Amino acid sequence: MAIDVKLQAFEGPLDLLLHLIEKNQVNIYDIPIVMITEQYLDYVNEMQRQDLDVMSEFLVMAATLINIKAKMLLPKDEEAEEEDEEDPRAELVRRLLEYKMYKYAAAELKDMELDASYTLYKQPTIPKEVASYKEEIDPVELCDGMTLNRLNEIFRMVMKKQVDKIDPIRSKFGTIEKEEVNIEDKMQEIQDQINGLKGISFRTLLEIQASKLNIIVTFLAVLELMKMGIVTVRQETLFGDIMIDSTQE
Repeated sequence: MAIDVKLQAFEGPLDLLLHLIEKNQVNIYDIPIVMITEQYLDYVNEMQRQDLDVMSEFLVMAATLINIKAKMLLPKDEEAEEEDEEDPRAELVRRLLEYKMYKYAAAELKDMELDASYTLYKQPTIPKEVASYKEEIDPVELCDGMTLNRLNEIFRMVMKKQVDKIDPIRSKFGTIEKEEVNIEDKMQEIQDQINGLKGISFRTLLEIQASKLNIIVTFLAVLELMKMGIVTVRQETLFGDIMIDSTQE
């Protein structure tokens, strides 16, 4: 009596190939074509009882794999090697990378759709009288008495106001350059401050900084020093001050 075995469903031959590559943990740029082809054919043999329309796509890929396998097993021509012959697997690798990109993008879109399904929007509650109100404007009345001379006067008046806004003193000031803060320099500065001390308060270290940018870079520098094992932090009491200690003598 035959035993029915339920196989994992794949969306197509490229999906099956990608599964085999990830399952065997091989480099997609250097596919062991002999091993992958054998496993692929084993799976196709198990699918013989499936719909022929579905099987046709897998059989075409099987023929492609066998063709690549045959090219890989043929002895290499020395003259062809000198001409830098293209790897028979190159086209297959390109198709797999393209399929993998679209597959992951589809998964991301599916997750976004799932997250969006939990979002509810409140219906507008604007009174009908307000929503239907439209201010009546008479273009003829609006432009009554408007001439080219009047438009020129309005333009000159607006331009004069713009000139009056310019401060005659501050406008002559030089450009204020943005202060550049280097995280490597800040790490060295913190090490110099801690050197020779039992410890330094993290709060004090931040309070002596000149700007918000310096505070941010100082915080990142402390994290980087902790990651490198150059400093350690401790908090002796709950909600107490955080102390930074150097691990170097």
